[in-house]
Amino acid sequence: MKTYSETASILSAIKISEHSDVPKYLQLVYSVKDLILRGKIHIGDQLPSVNEASFEYYLARDTIVKAYNLLKEQGIIKAVPGKGYFIARNDVRNRFRIFLLFNKLSAHKKIIYDAFVMRLGEQASIDFYVYHNDFKVFRYLIEEHLADDYHYFVIIPHFEQDKEKAHEIINRIPPEKRILLDNKIEGICGKYASVYQNFQKDIYQSLTEAGDILGKYTTLKLVFPHGSYHSEDIVRGFRQFCIHQGYRHQVLGEVRLTDLEEGTAFVVIKDEDLVQLIKYLRQTEFKAGENLGIISYNETPLKEVLLDGITVMSTDFARLGETAADMILNNRSDHIENPFRLIRRKSL
Repeated sequence: MKTYSETASILSAIKISEHSDVPKYLQLVYSVKDLILRGKIHIGDQLPSVNEASFEYYLARDTIVKAYNLLKEQGIIKAVPGKGYFIARNDVRNRFRIFLLFNKLSAHKKIIYDAFVMRLGEQASIDFYVYHNDFKVFRYLIEEHLADDYHYFVIIPHFEQDKEKAHEIINRIPPEKRILLDNKIEGICGKYASVYQNFQKDIYQSLTEAGDILGKYTTLKLVFPHGSYHSEDIVRGFRQFCIHQGYRHQVLGEVRLTDLEEGTAFVVIKDEDLVQLIKYLRQTEFKAGENLGIISYNETPLKEVLLDGITVMSTDFARLGETAADMILNNRSDHIENPFRLIRRKSL
């Protein structure tokens, strides 16, 4: 049986940060692996019980169980009924160490993150950071970790300001270590990997696919907030479609009650504007899908039920994360366009 001092030593050695964007259960997994690699704990050593770890780190028991189950799946620990969890092997060295940098946290980004992590499994150790679309934070995080021994820097580059400077920072990363996700950046040099959205083509093709339904509307309005981090190619693709198909059209920085007119279909980029549009809709006699249409950008589960279903145009976020992971596992450095689709529902 382990002594109190042995338990206290392991408890104090495991590090869980409140300020990290890495989920707490993964922090626990990484910390245990790190202790094994550094020789601080060995085969046969007993880990703190679920209750002990929960109390020490102020975490839900489910979080501890999730971490221990993942370590069990990887064969790193074993559970002995009635006794606890024990280290089963010390060969935990990952093939890849990855610096993962997202522009923000959202439901869509979580799908990318989960798919990326699941596809890599135990073959990678991932340090996860978020820069909240702030170029200064982005630059600081890259510069702070350039000298670290990462095999790959996997980055989603979206900025509200100074986006024209992004290539200068990204080019400081060795090309063979770069994987850019979601957004293309002009001025990137060397042979590097990317999984990207073709924003102009995607919106044009999705609107074309919806053409049979859009035919009952005379005006299309794109709600594209000023200063948005979203690509201006979305606006270009929207205008190109409207001109080619002869639609009256308008690009709005925000939606107002007076913008709601019979025979108008809205394409809404941000979910905040979608909510505002639905609020305004309830103040009128218009009915979505009959005399006023709504298309939202990026799929979420909630959009399946709002207004009996919101029509959506969206990239495949899970595929994006999986493809990025496959590039690492297969040492690929090509550029892959991520799939995009239209999901028809009653709002159009």
